[in-house]
Parts: sequence; C-alpha cells; structure tokens
Amino acid sequence: MRMSSSHWTAADLPEFDGRTVVVTGANSGVGFGTATALARAGAHVVLAVRDIDRGNDAARRIGGSNEVRRLDLADSDSIREFAAEWEGEISILVNNAGVAMVPEGRTKDGFEMQFGTNHLGHFALTNRLLPHITDRVVNLASGAHRVGTIDFDDLDFAESGYRPVQAYGRSKLANLLFTLELERRLRRAGSAVRSLAAHPGYAATELGTRDRNKYLVGIVHLAGRYFAQPPEKAALPTLFAATQDLPGASYVGPDGRNELHGYPTLVGRSAQASNVQTAQRLWDVSEDLTGVRFGLA
Repeated sequence: MRMSSSHWTAADLPEFDGRTVVVTGANSGVGFGTATALARAGAHVVLAVRDIDRGNDAARRIGGSNEVRRLDLADSDSIREFAAEWEGEISILVNNAGVAMVPEGRTKDGFEMQFGTNHLGHFALTNRLLPHITDRVVNLASGAHRVGTIDFDDLDFAESGYRPVQAYGRSKLANLLFTLELERRLRRAGSAVRSLAAHPGYAATELGTRDRNKYLVGIVHLAGRYFAQPPEKAALPTLFAATQDLPGASYVGPDGRNELHGYPTLVGRSAQASNVQTAQRLWDVSEDLTGVRFGLA
C-alpha cells in the first residue's frame, strides 16, 4: 500500500475484514462515497441516517455488508436511542452528516440548526459511542471554518443576527476544535483511539441546497457538474484520515489549488482552529448544552 498522499485513492484502502464502521449521513454525497468505498474494502458499514427509506435505497446501491439505522443529529432523544441500542465494537466513527447555509432554524432541543446539528449533535453522539470505538473518530470539517468565529456570548446569533454563511463557518470551526480537544482527552485517558478531521474540497453534493431558490440550486448543480469533484473522489480525504497512520488531530484535505480538488494530504487550518484554550472552553460549553460528558471519563 502506498503511503504517499500525492496520488492515494480508494484502491489503496486496507482490508477491513468485517470491522464495523459507522458513517453518519451515508445515504448521499460524500457520506455515500465513503460508505461505498469502505464496504468494498470489506467493512461492515452502518448507515446512520435520518430518513430510513433513503438509507435503505443507498444500502442497496452500496452493497456488501451493511445495515441502516435511524439517527437524527438535530434531536438529542434520537442520538440517545441510537447509542443506547448499540452493542459491540465500532472500529471507526465517521461524523460526516451535516447541514449547510440553511435558513434560520432550530433543532428539536432549541439550538441554532447548523451549530446544533453539525457540532453539538456529533459531540453528543461521539461521546455516547466512545466506549465502543476502538480505532478512531473522523470529523468532517470544511474550508469554511476560516470564516467562522466562536462567540461564547452569542452562539446562536440571537444578538448579532443570523447569517447562514457565518453560522456554517462557526459549526465547521467547532468541528475542528472538537477534534483537537477530543484528541487531548483521549491521550490523557490513555486511550488508543485517535481523533482526526478531514474536508472534501469542492464536492458535487446536495449540501447547502435545501430550501433554496430552485433557479439558484440549478446554477449550483450546473457549476458542480463542471467544476466539483464527484462524491467518490471527494470522499478520499475522509478515507485517508480513517485508515492511514497519522498523528492524532491531523487534518486531511485535497492537495490541489485552494484545497478544492485533488488527492488527500495533510492541510493547514486557521489560528482559531488551533487554539487549545478555545477548544477546551467549547468542550465545556458543549457538555453543559448537551448534558453529555466525555465518554471515557
């Protein structure tokens, strides 16, 4: 197996020999590409999805060894039920699902939709499943984290006013800070599990088109057809982070210009995303908001 990231592809995946991998949002886009590649490598893939019917359709197309389980990351009861019903080991948890630049809304628990789903939902899920995880957690971030800021006095934009792009950037910045602090806590606990992050670059998916003007969505799809990476290639950074021998808290993305296209490699992040103190404070706040503590405490 090649260890250079310059032209690493899904053909370089190791054999999974029936190991279990959970992929949130696996019924479409990058999650579907990730789940398909892992199933072909021999993994038992659990598609953790909000819509069971769409999940079952995706599972038929993915093939191999898989199953579909319902998970709504915007609902703490759904997260609790998913984790409570789990038995056995999870080799890798891929926190892939998310919403992007949606109109202002709230999760079932009252959190701003993007921060609540993309960060708090995966924060709670990861910690509830952590006693079962044996290898690593991979969080899906985005280059949009660079436009994000963490305002602890106004996490839901109640004071400053809701802005979809900034809210998305905040949620993706939170994903990277969560990755950083989770890795620190895992090392302190003496765990062998690693925490890593990845971003797909410019991917041809439905992300960010929900509830949008049909004309604008059509333009996005047209642009994606010519410029975006297909889901199977956009999934490569996730697959690389999930399987290669990388240091904890590593961040993987495409190696092309502006990290929009290409093959997986280690990439940089903003100074805010590297701030240890902010990561620790965000963890504490996330525990208070979700009522979920570190899974190996």
